[in-house]
Amino acid sequence: MRVLIVEDEAKMAGLIRKGLRQEGMATDIAAKGEDALWMAGSTEYDAIILDLMLPGIDGFEVCRRLRNDGVWSPVLMLTARDSVPDRVTGLDAGADDYLIKPFSYAELLARLRALARRTIGERAPELRVGDLRMDPAKHRVWRGDTEIDLSSKEFAVLEVFMRRPGEVLTRFQLLEHAWDYEYENRSNIVDSYVRLIRKKIDVPFGANSIQTVRGAGYRLSEDAR
Repeated sequence: MRVLIVEDEAKMAGLIRKGLRQEGMATDIAAKGEDALWMAGSTEYDAIILDLMLPGIDGFEVCRRLRNDGVWSPVLMLTARDSVPDRVTGLDAGADDYLIKPFSYAELLARLRALARRTIGERAPELRVGDLRMDPAKHRVWRGDTEIDLSSKEFAVLEVFMRRPGEVLTRFQLLEHAWDYEYENRSNIVDSYVRLIRKKIDVPFGANSIQTVRGAGYRLSEDAR
């Protein structure tokens, strides 16, 4: 997942980013609502964590403008304002979920995973493509009954594939979802990680799950043989 954190308190934003990165998620931070608008308009985020109390335009207005601009990334509003009218206003502005500060970090992660599942048609918590299985919450992957050990970034790249089985994904799409703006050396990083993942999920099993589509990118096939 690639997540945009819209939060003007630098310490809070940094803590959320640190935790999400430990879970293998790519993260960007916007300290102002205006920054959030152009960032979300230029990048396809899997989720947006949006604080309400922002300098300039507030979170309610940010959400309204995003939806008016056709940006439909799931929005999780994160705020200390816990009144029912505030929650109603946030949801009516286009938010998908609402979490009150102070919050449990485990709950934040669970809500983000739930939002990601909604964007791909209410899939089950465990992702399956052929005999390949993934549990995003526990960071575990299996081929059949054999568990496969992946690094956090390998896991993140494979998750992008498993959320879009059968689709041809360009290198740019994989970069958009698995890396953030702070990563600069993007020349052949996708190809390198695809090779690493293949060595773990395909080669030992005589499979060919991640297929190269010449001139286009890569595709995760349900038929691994």
